[in-house]
Amino acid sequence: MDVKIEPSWKEALRQEFSKNYFEQIAAFLKVEKTQGKTIYPPGQLIFNAFEQTPFDKVKVVLLGQDPYHGAGQAMGLSFSVPDGIKPPPSLVNIYKELHKDIGMPIPKTGDLTPWARQGVLLLNASLTVRAGEPNSHAKIGWHIFTDAVISKISDEKRGVVFLLWGSFAQQKQVLIDETRHHVLKAAHPSPFSVEKGFFGCKHFSKTNQLLAREGIEPIDWML
Repeated sequence: MDVKIEPSWKEALRQEFSKNYFEQIAAFLKVEKTQGKTIYPPGQLIFNAFEQTPFDKVKVVLLGQDPYHGAGQAMGLSFSVPDGIKPPPSLVNIYKELHKDIGMPIPKTGDLTPWARQGVLLLNASLTVRAGEPNSHAKIGWHIFTDAVISKISDEKRGVVFLLWGSFAQQKQVLIDETRHHVLKAAHPSPFSVEKGFFGCKHFSKTNQLLAREGIEPIDWML
């Protein structure tokens, strides 16, 4: 299958696109559409994280679990929603921590594209979801693909900061070579767990300290 994805990622992941499981993902999505299912994000945004953050630009990986499943929310970047869409609760809590950590004013927008363009790979473990049904595409093969993405970054880059929030993201720690990279772990920013160790984690200032130590330009978190 010919996948429309940013050229550096197309090269880095070339082997994945020719594997059976990837063909099966494409076939599954086609069947869903012929059955009249609504799938988020829209087709042209499924690989948006890769489009905004080329392989050679990746400095930070912020791992999410699943795209938002409400109308107009998912845009192919973990935790992000398009400008004009109300920021969901987890993103509101991320902004609260940013305010406490670095004094960033709480943004009006939920669009995290400026982070992605600076090298923050906003990667969901599943790249699609059925409308109104969280985790509905969790078992169609996306996790094999995104695990391969994490492994590729781990194997071929150095000094990347991985932000693993919540138990699901932390299961991916086994894919990361911690002799080459940095892992920061905290509770998930969801309202259900935010008080159990997300607030006060200071991951944004810590990320920039680690990048600076590596001689990599820090992230401007302001939105």
